[in-house]
Amino acid sequence: MVTQKKVTTIPASRTRFTSTPITEKKKRRVAGYARVSTDHDDQFTSYEAQIDYYTNYIKSRDDWEFVKVYTDEGISGTGIKKRIGFQNMIEDALAGKIDLIVTKSVSRFARNTVDSLTTVRKLKDEGIEIYFEKENIWTLDSKGELLITIMSSLAQEESRSISENVTWGQRKRMADGKVSFAYSRFLGLEKDKETGKIVVNPEQAKIVRLIFKLFLEGMTPHSIAAELTNRGIKTPGGKDVWNRQTVRRILSNEKYKGDALLQKTYTVDFLQKKLKRNEGEVPQFYVEGNHEAIISPEVFDMVQAEIARRTSGGERYSGVSIFSNKIKCADCGGWYGAKVWHSTDRYRKVIYRCNRKYNGEKCQTAHVTEDEVKAAFVSAYNQLVTEKKEIIANAEIIRKTLCFTDALQEEKGKLEEEMAVLVEMTQNIVAENARVAQDQDEYQKRYDGLVQRYEAAKARYDEVVSAISAKQAQDERLSDFIKTLKSQNGVLLEFDSGLWGCMVEYVRVGRNKEITVTFRDGTEVRV
Repeated sequence: MVTQKKVTTIPASRTRFTSTPITEKKKRRVAGYARVSTDHDDQFTSYEAQIDYYTNYIKSRDDWEFVKVYTDEGISGTGIKKRIGFQNMIEDALAGKIDLIVTKSVSRFARNTVDSLTTVRKLKDEGIEIYFEKENIWTLDSKGELLITIMSSLAQEESRSISENVTWGQRKRMADGKVSFAYSRFLGLEKDKETGKIVVNPEQAKIVRLIFKLFLEGMTPHSIAAELTNRGIKTPGGKDVWNRQTVRRILSNEKYKGDALLQKTYTVDFLQKKLKRNEGEVPQFYVEGNHEAIISPEVFDMVQAEIARRTSGGERYSGVSIFSNKIKCADCGGWYGAKVWHSTDRYRKVIYRCNRKYNGEKCQTAHVTEDEVKAAFVSAYNQLVTEKKEIIANAEIIRKTLCFTDALQEEKGKLEEEMAVLVEMTQNIVAENARVAQDQDEYQKRYDGLVQRYEAAKARYDEVVSAISAKQAQDERLSDFIKTLKSQNGVLLEFDSGLWGCMVEYVRVGRNKEITVTFRDGTEVRV
């Protein structure tokens, strides 16, 4: 005979997750979380409304004790690393200061599925609940995690869709030639409040022109930064101290000649918002004549040519003085550098000598002082002025013959058309291969052939563009040389640093201190 078992049910006396007695009437400590994803004016009202709503909502419950409303304003919901309010809330909850978090929806909490689930589980392990009002989800409920997984995935997909739509809209604006950039940190250009157009700030434009002028006179970005700091000029960001990177960015920014290169960077991952420099992964758009120029295109191209010249070759460029990288050794062709004799006593003297004088094969050329170089320039310049008309006429002929770019411009246009056709053909065969089954060996052969043709055209295109820039820079240098020479009347009585900077290409020093001055038109005068 089987004895019938007797089972007695013992009712639960504590809550499952908080372990508090069921009969215990303890108020839950409740915090709200509010976030708006942009800092636009229309979103500010929503932001304030959320704070007021959750404050009043929590305080209206007798069984809830209001802690605070944690907020993030103007922060994206795809990641939590930059959301300080969110992080502080989670820290306080894990520290035992919060029992329940109330928020509007799963998408307000986090659009990243991994972040959302990780945070929910971390809080759940500590008996801390989250209430998503819109979806009516309580995370300590047995169905809560499943619902959150579904809703977080939907929120993440929504974020991806929004990101793609925004990106498409931005690229469409770029393709239409519509330019926008951070005006507040851009020296010399600003947005007109009435028209919305890009306009020149006259006072800041003077600083930009000064930077370009100092660079062409031989100074380095580092020495220019020091000069601007010494003059008490504020940086684009409003700081007192300049650095060479800021100067370099200004010198290489095409917006100062009135153009705009769009999509220099792109977002790699919509969740992390990681930016990467565009090296051909996505299309770029170059808008010519977009706004008023601060620097003429010719001067800008001349600066780019000078940057390329300084960075090419094996020797480090020095721009500590107007004579740096202006004095050449007649033996080896290398640059002279400044050396200090008797640096600690009253006989201190700065001289220039070949940087390779004691490296390997010793150069026999003599050292020179700044006064000797200055005297040589004054003498050479005065000889040049005596033949002023002939020199100017020859320089004009050189401009017309050596700086002519019409043929190169025509070739550039044809190469642009060829590359566009090759890109379209490549896209077509890729699309066809995806739609229709075909011989993959034959397809790969056709694809590789088109790619090779494109790369060859692109290489030639880069060569042509570089040649055009070099000729335009040379034209500008000669034009400046001619203009300066035309304006000079009479002989030069003393050294003029401005004339030195705009007229001299370099000077060459021989073994017996014979100095030959080479002017920018190619004229050589030995003194």
